[in-house]
Amino acid sequence: MSILVVGSVAFDTIETKHGSREKCLGGAATYFALAASFFTDVRVIAVVGQDFTTENEEVFKRRGIDTHGIERSHGHSFHWSGSYLQDLNEAQTLKTELNVFQHFNPKIPKAYMDSEYLFLANIDPVLQLRVRQQMPNVKLVCGDTMNYWITGHLANLEEVLRELDVLLINDKEARMLGGTDNLMRAATRVQEMGPSAVVVKHGEYGATAFFTRSIFTTGTHATEMFHSPALPLSDVVDPTGAGDSFAGGFYGYIASQPELTPDVFKRAMFYGGVMGSFCVEQFGTERVQSLTRADIDQRFKTFEELSHFA
Repeated sequence: MSILVVGSVAFDTIETKHGSREKCLGGAATYFALAASFFTDVRVIAVVGQDFTTENEEVFKRRGIDTHGIERSHGHSFHWSGSYLQDLNEAQTLKTELNVFQHFNPKIPKAYMDSEYLFLANIDPVLQLRVRQQMPNVKLVCGDTMNYWITGHLANLEEVLRELDVLLINDKEARMLGGTDNLMRAATRVQEMGPSAVVVKHGEYGATAFFTRSIFTTGTHATEMFHSPALPLSDVVDPTGAGDSFAGGFYGYIASQPELTPDVFKRAMFYGGVMGSFCVEQFGTERVQSLTRADIDQRFKTFEELSHFA
């Protein structure tokens, strides 16, 4: 099964207590695609500038990711600079240069129209909706958003939410979108806006899924909430992209399975945690680029052992 991801391919300049990196390959679509590629076929729609090199593209191609949907444009690629020196859990944005991303207008190649799964990464909800409307026959639609769109573009975001099956969002944004500090009530309110499932990411504390049984193709015995832990790590080098890597592992695993059952959904949560935990071990995409499927399966086993007492 193939996933089509629409989002940003960018360059990040990052500083943490472990050092810094200048313009390393990043962007939501990049992290998502690399993580998901360990489970299923992935296609990417994004825009990059003339500074996106053959070497950068090879990062995708080595994982078998289809890059025909990455548009080349005159100018520089999206560039974000951030610091984690004050707070490892929340980046301090130092500079955002949209460059060619400012005029991003996703174009879906004809060869991508048979994609079974669609992931709308964190971009303008107007663009998310436009892509969704062009892909009416996908089996499942998953999306992401952030506080900027919640506070300043809520009406457009609400239109997108009505078209989503699954929303991935962090806990602060879930409370903001739901209009309450109580996470359970916030998740319920977000579900009422459209998504059958809301996956709330808690960073180092794991993730919690809130869902209705209508999300599943089979399996009637499903709880309405499920929590998966994060793996305790002795050192976090760079948190950038951890949430997008979680999304890639989560959605990639779902797309690799013949049916979406409660058990598949729960295992997908763990695979999301696995990919997020690898991402933070090195700067940018460095750690994920060096992964093998054996590494992933071994860490999944560690997650299982961590979460079961019998």
